Amino acid sequence: MAKNKNTGGEMSFLDHLEELRWILVRSCAAILIGAVVAFVFSREIFDDIIFAPKRADFITYRIFCDLANKYDLDKSFCVTELPFAVISRTMDGQFSTDIWTAITAGLILAFPFILWQVWKFIAPALYDNERKNAVSFIVFTSLLFFLGVLFGYYLIMPLSINFLANYTISKEVINNVDLDSYLSLIKTTVISCGLVFEMPIIIYFLAKLGLVTASFLRKYRRYALVIILIVAAVVTPPDVVSQMTVTIPLVILYEASILIAARMNKTPKTTE
Repeated sequence: MAKNKNTGGEMSFLDHLEELRWILVRSCAAILIGAVVAFVFSREIFDDIIFAPKRADFITYRIFCDLANKYDLDKSFCVTELPFAVISRTMDGQFSTDIWTAITAGLILAFPFILWQVWKFIAPALYDNERKNAVSFIVFTSLLFFLGVLFGYYLIMPLSINFLANYTISKEVINNVDLDSYLSLIKTTVISCGLVFEMPIIIYFLAKLGLVTASFLRKYRRYALVIILIVAAVVTPPDVVSQMTVTIPLVILYEASILIAARMNKTPKTTE
């Protein structure tokens, strides 16, 4: 149990709720500050980041096109333009998009601070040797999250945009994509990838609680691999290089999770 800062005794349930309330307040404040910063630079964020994968000269398309030409693979990335336009169909569409995008960016920027707040809340329930790992936990978890965001932005998102933009049911249909739909794809992709990259951290806590074991993860490794391959096949063109580019990092994460679970299963519990 956590200690009461005023009395030094164990905190009551209401004290825990009060502490949680202030953690939420501080986290929301951090997100708001990040959102304000993102709103100030919103034009650069939209032109240079959000709409960059919509352009044919985006770095991912150029790299895959070079690989396709070098190894005689699928040439779907070697295009001069992506056949769709982004439109706003409501009067307040661009303003509300600007606000919510700034909030999303604020959440991403404030992620390390939010982690620190969460750690402060759960730290009293940990052993002394575990509390000493606060900095390592925050740095490693934040690093995984930002790597996941970059993975989603530079790989999953352009692969998805290229596939969906070139998928047609008839030449009669023109792709005029709604702004909300385009932004939803980006937000869902980068944030979900950021969370997926937290798999080793999640496995660490699940193994610590005894809910997951290394043997369990090894037993279902083949099923996990099939799911990863299916995901890679859906979001990539039909060539081996593209599919392996998406598959390999996810497989590495899964194998790292097995190693973490094995180490946790062997680690004896110590007292304070």
